Amino acid sequence: MPHNGNNLDLTRTAIIGAGGYTGAEVAGLLSNHPQAQLVGLFASANRAQSEQPQSFGDLFPRFRGLIDLEVQAVDLDAIGDLKPHVVFLATPHEVSHDLAPALLEMGSIVIDLSAAFRLKEAALYPRHYGFEHQHPELLSQAVYGLPEINGDLIPSTELIAAPGCYPTSAILPLHPLVESEALAPNWQPIIDSTSGVSGAGRSAVLKSHFCEVSLQPYNVFSHRHAPEIAAHAGAPVIFTPHLGAFDRGILSTIHVRLAKGSSAQRVTDLFQEAYGDKPFVRLLPAGQWPSVAAVRHTNFCDIGWAVDEGGSHLIVFSAIDNLLKGAAGQAVQCMNIRLGLPETTGLLKEAACTAPLS
Repeated sequence: MPHNGNNLDLTRTAIIGAGGYTGAEVAGLLSNHPQAQLVGLFASANRAQSEQPQSFGDLFPRFRGLIDLEVQAVDLDAIGDLKPHVVFLATPHEVSHDLAPALLEMGSIVIDLSAAFRLKEAALYPRHYGFEHQHPELLSQAVYGLPEINGDLIPSTELIAAPGCYPTSAILPLHPLVESEALAPNWQPIIDSTSGVSGAGRSAVLKSHFCEVSLQPYNVFSHRHAPEIAAHAGAPVIFTPHLGAFDRGILSTIHVRLAKGSSAQRVTDLFQEAYGDKPFVRLLPAGQWPSVAAVRHTNFCDIGWAVDEGGSHLIVFSAIDNLLKGAAGQAVQCMNIRLGLPETTGLLKEAACTAPLS
């Protein structure tokens, strides 16, 4: 069932996990996508199966009158009857792990927004994600869906592992530096990232309650995204996440020791070579710094940097919207590339909804 983007027929799409923040963002983007038809919305498979289907507009009132589909319980037969060309999994890792093989068997392209297929080594999953991976053959087949780095691999795969939000904000700044050997030997980049509370998902958690939110670090030396960043940036890192008192967005500050012979101009040249022609990476002029406000409701990653007077210490800053470039927008960007469409299709015009999350 692979779909040719040059076909006049619309691409039939379905979302599993449509009741969460990320699933809702995917739905909003697809509803305005000129080449996509949203044919099915399903709740995550770990939700109560006894619940009656709810209108998507009831779950997310900002979509009333815009998306009228019901969010149904997961039923593989019902999904198969819809004959979706592309299925987005905005589901917990274990759920994606279980659903992806069946969806691939149906002939659908699967774009998974969980971490179920991001790491190539099955042995890493019990430690970092708490479950035994039963599909090592799919780990080898999956393409890590960071378009700016793996854009040439995405068109030939049926399983796209969309990156995490923290990793996106860290890998994009680091990858050109690591690949060009601009880092000092034995230096581990130090990444401090702050995310809005939407990164914790829509389920009720005490620390994300309005009266409880505070700027604070968490999962120090133990965050599950650290191995993902290291694997796809190409170097071990020291990663510390922080919770911020805002709803959406990530700001990352990355400290790097430069190799001898590197310079501020070389860093600028490396970023220009890597991203100068990439539509969703904005390289900021000297003295201008990324902010979460500047990327809200967009699929952009803004990158700014500075090198100290000695020419040895580089600080790179990046900002993304964690729900878009860190999740839904990037997934749709991957879909566009996979289908042979311009990667900006449905993403560069004004966001479908700019209202609050709820």
